[in-house]
Amino acid sequence: MTMSEQLTGERAELTQTLRLHRGFLRQTVAGLTDEQAATRSTVSELCLGGLIKHVATVEQRWARFAVGGADAMNSEPLDWAGQFRMTDGETLAGLLAHYDEVAAATDELIATHDLDAAHPLPQAPWFEPGATWSVRRVLLHLIAETAQHAGHADILRESIDGAKTMG
Repeated sequence: MTMSEQLTGERAELTQTLRLHRGFLRQTVAGLTDEQAATRSTVSELCLGGLIKHVATVEQRWARFAVGGADAMNSEPLDWAGQFRMTDGETLAGLLAHYDEVAAATDELIATHDLDAAHPLPQAPWFEPGATWSVRRVLLHLIAETAQHAGHADILRESIDGAKTMG
């Protein structure tokens, strides 16, 4: 099945839910300038553009895990601190375009990949030693991660110009 075909059942629900929360996150940056998107409105390095970049990076890495396991997930270096802020030359439009590309690839993965396929998690203090996650579990994690960061984005946006995504 490809995305050009109509998804049904679990695959449709996973895709629709992830798209919903991506939309909430995208809504928090609507109408912002690059300067506003790069504004640190809290004591942390976090900014709205950085949140978009972080969520895209996380989604891309987990999609690689879903297909190829921990080695695939970690196949590209990660700038942990840099993923939460906009760097020189980055624009909000560019970050959103990259997020769109990542989202399309993940949506295709949902449509085509075996949701029961599983891989051992990478070794990290926050994962249970020896645990494995199915593609389904990875997608549920991505939904939770995206929803959580959409909430963070609401707070950041409100502190920049008072705009609220909801309410």
